[in-house]
Formats: sequence, C-alpha cells, structure tokens
Amino acid sequence: MHALSGSPYNYPQYYDIAYQAYTLMEADFIDNACLKYCHSPARRLLEPACGSGRLITELAGRGYEMIGFDLSRPALSYLRRRLMRRRLYAETFRADMIDFRLPDAVDGAYCTVNTFRHLLTEQSARSHLECVARSLRPGGVYILGFRLLPSNGEKRAVRCWTERRGDIEVTMTLRVLGVDIRRRIENLRTSVRVRRASKEFRLRDDFQLRTYTGKQFRRLLDSVSSLELGDIYDFRHNIEQPFSLNDEMTYALFVLRRPALR
Repeated sequence: MHALSGSPYNYPQYYDIAYQAYTLMEADFIDNACLKYCHSPARRLLEPACGSGRLITELAGRGYEMIGFDLSRPALSYLRRRLMRRRLYAETFRADMIDFRLPDAVDGAYCTVNTFRHLLTEQSARSHLECVARSLRPGGVYILGFRLLPSNGEKRAVRCWTERRGDIEVTMTLRVLGVDIRRRIENLRTSVRVRRASKEFRLRDDFQLRTYTGKQFRRLLDSVSSLELGDIYDFRHNIEQPFSLNDEMTYALFVLRRPALR
C-alpha cells in the first residue's frame, strides 16, 4: 500500500464513488422541492462548489438546464468528461462560492453535504448567501443542507463507510479531531482507502469546517434580507415531512426562497 499526496478532493473519481449512495435521494428531494416551493416551473438549476458533479450529471439527465462551478480544476475536468461520456450538457466554470455572478438568473440552486460549512467566517457565509440570492429569480429556491452542532456540543467522532463501482472499492473515514465552540471551528481528518484489483493506496487530508447550531444559522439568515426561510427537513429527505428547527437536529435541509415579486 502507498499514499498519494494532496487532498482527496483533488481525486474526484474516488470522492464521487464515496458519496454515490446519496445521489438519487438528494436529486429526488431537489426535484420535489422545486415542484413544491418554486413560484414557477423550475428549468435552470445552479450548484455552487459542485465538485465531481454527481448531482449535476443526475439532474441534467432528468432534463434540467444545469450550471455548476468549483475552485477545483481536477473536479471540473472530471465533470466535463463525465457529461461528455453520457452525452449531457451543463454550463461549468471556475469560481469562488463567496464571489460569483451569473449572466442569467436560475430558478433554483442547491448545496449539500456540508459544503457551505467550508466558509469559515460569518462574512464569507453571508457573502455566499447574497451571491446565491442575486442569482435566483424572484420566487426561486435555494436548498442548503449541512450538519448542525447538537445542543450539548458533542458530535460523532468517527464515520466510516465503503462504496464500490466496478472494480474500484473506496472506504471513506471522516474523523472529528476537535471542536472549538468559541471560535466555531471543527477540525476534521478525512482518509480515503482505494482498492483496485491488486493495488491499494490511501489519501488523507486535515481541514476545518464552521459549526452552526440552528439558532446561529437563523441569526445569519436574518442578516440576509434577500432570502427567507421556507421549510426545514432532516436527513431522511422526506418532502412530505417538514420539521421545526430544534436543538436535537444533527442534519438539516433548509429551503430558502427569494421572495416573489408582488
């Protein structure tokens, strides 16, 4: 076994495999949320920080006009090749979550699997939400999903799972190294073990995420006048069962909306 240098996020194929089990559930929820909450039929969707583009590819296959951007050149290259193989199209470009503009508005946007929490300051998080709001048509929605910090401040220390695609087996281990409640910073380590035929190697990366309680996110959202909170869902992604925000939720899907013109 040997180790490759660099972040697992720079090897989008393995990252994509690790999270493939979530793709259909998340895409179905995005579909249903657009039907339920968009002021008019949703045709154009945006994914900020789209990574390997597993959701862009799935939703493009369902007939949506897709737009996605990321800072990772390897991820964007992987996504473009994947779209080409499946004879699909999406508009893709390189940009930052906190500073982007679209030439034309979209009907909806989404961001899942904790990507939002990579924005480590209140100002960067607010800038991102304002950029998304500017990108939405009036009545458009933003589906934002991430893990919340429980009221007791404790989080599961280790998560480990394995996914396979063809002859490739990927085991992802996500370990919480520590949480600084005062600074609202969570230190994590992600380790990826890849097995392919007789070969095996590992990737590892240490990184930080910003922590949010439900109240802290509501306070942030209150500072962004161009977005309003619709409903909240939990990890089950059941569009028929919205929840009130509470201190026991560990994962929340927030349906945010740009107010419709009156």
